Amino acid sequence: MTRIPPLSHDRINRAVSEALSEDLGLVGDITTNATIPETARISTSITARQAGVVSGIELAQAAFAQMNASISFHAEKHDGNATKPGDVIATIAGPARAILSAERVALNFMGAMSGIASLTRDYVNAVAHTKTTIVDTRKTTPGLRAFEKYAVRCGGGRNHRFGLFDAILIKDNHIAACGGIALALKAAKNNASHLVKIEIEVDTLDQLHEVDFAIADCVLLDNMTLDTLREAVGHVDGRALTEASGGVNLDTVAAIAQTGVDLISVGALTHSAPVLDLGLDFKTS
Repeated sequence: MTRIPPLSHDRINRAVSEALSEDLGLVGDITTNATIPETARISTSITARQAGVVSGIELAQAAFAQMNASISFHAEKHDGNATKPGDVIATIAGPARAILSAERVALNFMGAMSGIASLTRDYVNAVAHTKTTIVDTRKTTPGLRAFEKYAVRCGGGRNHRFGLFDAILIKDNHIAACGGIALALKAAKNNASHLVKIEIEVDTLDQLHEVDFAIADCVLLDNMTLDTLREAVGHVDGRALTEASGGVNLDTVAAIAQTGVDLISVGALTHSAPVLDLGLDFKTS
């Protein structure tokens, strides 16, 4: 499997700390503290209840570690691994109170991220017979973008820009406000660092014909029919990357890829992925 670029440990620890603080409030887990003896210890496992792709192991581990550093956490699966119902993803052992108090935060992160990874894998598999790469968008949960885009990588997809700061994407409103495609591209070129890529969105072939490929590194072909996409790819003829967007789902993605586009961006990867069903199963020791 291709190595997945890792997450920042500082970012993981901050996010997990905030999530635990949100859950525990000012006085902690009053249910667990009222019903579980302080000295009780348990052995547990995070188990898959449906097929999918694992993502978020490090966040789950951090949740348990922050509750109690003595908790033992051993990953049986790794991010990017496929899993089926009944598979043990990780085993956890230690103080019962700490494990039960961290359970929901660990499963929330892992379930959401594994859901994104699983949906991404479905899209990647659907276009595997083509040259097209599946990429994500900025349609992410505020504050959780780094984790959601990491989950896309776990599923075999690639990341589009991370924010407004790392690439220029000239969209329809920029074009309208600037006064046209040619003016927008020239302004972008005059203001961009030599390391920054420039992409421009077009909705029609007429707009595509206005694109200066000496400036544009990529063209976003938005909401075009399959026939129009094929014609657009032919017009670009390798002078820039081509990216299709709009109307993309698991029923349409293969046909879109077969038009010859280099990239297909799918907002649903991060804004509509169902959570993967995971559970914490344990026995007293």
